[in-house]
Amino acid sequence: MRARIDNQILFIYHEDLPEFKKGGSVVRNSYFWALRSIAAHASRYRDWEYEPEVWLALSRMLLSFAESGYLGLRETLLEFPFSQGEIPSLLRDVSTFE
Repeated sequence: MRARIDNQILFIYHEDLPEFKKGGSVVRNSYFWALRSIAAHASRYRDWEYEPEVWLALSRMLLSFAESGYLGLRETLLEFPFSQGEIPSLLRDVSTFE
């Protein structure tokens, strides 16, 4: 999932976020609600925002869903642009550069 940090807020691009689908995969829908539950702002058609206070929880959540084997790596990995500079330590285990 493409991401960026601006003013200490982590943004995940809305195009890369999981979709909730009624009657869809239980794992994918659970992933959607888990990500949404800790977001500071999670509006439809807008990037979701995560404050530094939840980055540890986000990292653990992404690792957990990645280890489940039900979701692909691109769905559980944060991809930062090279221009971002250093990735914060709390997010390094679940991040890479584009």
